[in-house]
Amino acid sequence: MVDCDSSRDSTFQSSCCTVNSGTRDDCSNHGQYSQTVFEEMQGYDVEFDPPLESKYECPICLMALREAVQTPCGHRFCRGCIVKSISDAGHKCPVDNEVLLEAQLFPDNFAKREILSLTVKCPNKGCYQKMELRHLEDHQVQCEYAFVDCLQCDAVLWRKELQQHMETDCPKRPITCENCALLMAYEDKKGHDLNCPLANVICEYCNMELIREQMQNHYNLDCPKAPVPCTFSTFGCPEKMQRNDLAMHLQDYTQAHMRMMAQTLRSVSTGLNSQVSCTDMLSSEVDFQPAALPGLLQASRSHSHSHSPAHGAQASCDCAPLLQNLKETVQQLEGRLVRQDHQIRELAAKMETQNGQVGELKRGARALEERVGELEAQQCNGIFIWKVENFSVHLLAQAEDQPVVLHSPGFYTGKPGYKLCLRMHLQTPSAQRCSNYISLFVHTMQGEYDSYLPWPFQGTIRLSILDQSEGPVKQNHEEIMESKPELLAFQRPALQRNPKGFGYVTFLHLKALNQRTYVKDDALLVRCEVVTRADLNWTRKDDFQPRSADSGL
Repeated sequence: MVDCDSSRDSTFQSSCCTVNSGTRDDCSNHGQYSQTVFEEMQGYDVEFDPPLESKYECPICLMALREAVQTPCGHRFCRGCIVKSISDAGHKCPVDNEVLLEAQLFPDNFAKREILSLTVKCPNKGCYQKMELRHLEDHQVQCEYAFVDCLQCDAVLWRKELQQHMETDCPKRPITCENCALLMAYEDKKGHDLNCPLANVICEYCNMELIREQMQNHYNLDCPKAPVPCTFSTFGCPEKMQRNDLAMHLQDYTQAHMRMMAQTLRSVSTGLNSQVSCTDMLSSEVDFQPAALPGLLQASRSHSHSHSPAHGAQASCDCAPLLQNLKETVQQLEGRLVRQDHQIRELAAKMETQNGQVGELKRGARALEERVGELEAQQCNGIFIWKVENFSVHLLAQAEDQPVVLHSPGFYTGKPGYKLCLRMHLQTPSAQRCSNYISLFVHTMQGEYDSYLPWPFQGTIRLSILDQSEGPVKQNHEEIMESKPELLAFQRPALQRNPKGFGYVTFLHLKALNQRTYVKDDALLVRCEVVTRADLNWTRKDDFQPRSADSGL
């Protein structure tokens, strides 16, 4: 059945009539143009679900009919396929070789609607959506699994990955240098960082952080540890030292530097005197040996320009400015040495004062840290968690039979309360009866409230090594102990930390650490919970009489 109620029918027929009424050249041009277009207008190469019925297949391309048309002999074709077949193979139906003209083709809108209503799968690998064929093109425009090109680096990737790729992965994504604000591609960032004039760099001598463009001036003028030659290197001093040692070097080797300068001056003077003496000798020979005058006259003529008294005078004139410059340099350096000596003494006095101030500041900072630590310890209220970090280092030392003894910071049972701390031993493999065990003890410490508290300490102490696994069920290793007032470990401490402790020599074997997540991020967590008991054995004094309370006030 053919549906002829579509406006595309008249449009299609009119277009065919226009082509047929044209000249031969027009038809030829039309055929060349159509060949390219019709190749793109073959059937739908998609996967149908359920599979496509054979009646909807084009006999030419064997795919689903696209822009279905019907021939007078009752066969259906893709419009592009049949028009190309007529153009290439002649005016006949490819199925039954009946005479067929392009003008005899008419759209099969019914079949077109049926095909566009069929369900197809998205052809993009990874996408499992299904839709009607008419919606496939719109879906592919936004399908996350469609391959698209990165506009920056021409990489081919899924559409869903494009945004993240352009923002974080694309080697040509634009970024800005955080130092000089220059815009560049990400792949050029590494090379730019090596030469960025405003990048922060570390001086290789004094570890001062500067920007790169300042570094050369820092090396040449300011760096206190940069190697510099001695100021008297021009006079022969071979020493090189750090800039902050130069003043001390000049002070310590003043006499040696003066000798070097004197030697340089003598060398210059000796050279000048030798030139003058040669001139004087020549003059004396001419004056005091008249018999040899004819022979020397010829020699004097041949050397008139190099050994004449006039040339000696010229050499003397040339050396005079050099001597004057050397004298001025000596005077300047002597003045500079005097000034530097005064500066060194002033700096030494300032340094001594500053060292005293720094010492006071350090003592104050230590006192503040101790006070802050004391205040933090008072907030524990009897529950303290000790984080033993770098535990692998301690295990390595234990395995090498080195004694490992660790003390925790102090903590209070309340405010006011007793001050306690923990002591942990990692027993070595050679220890008798407790080798490879974790020993855990509690020590009393001197606290702020000792004079107000009853002694000896009485209470219950729960020691735990915490299970740090992520699961809801935790299996902490715990032990509970009661204080024993008769022991020295629970008496009021006479020292900052009571040397006697109370606890377990074999609290937990080291092999048991691997049974649960007791060690995580190279840290072991030890928990101590203390519950104190009031002194119930308080005895009322015989001579004590309670005062009656007033009422009605």
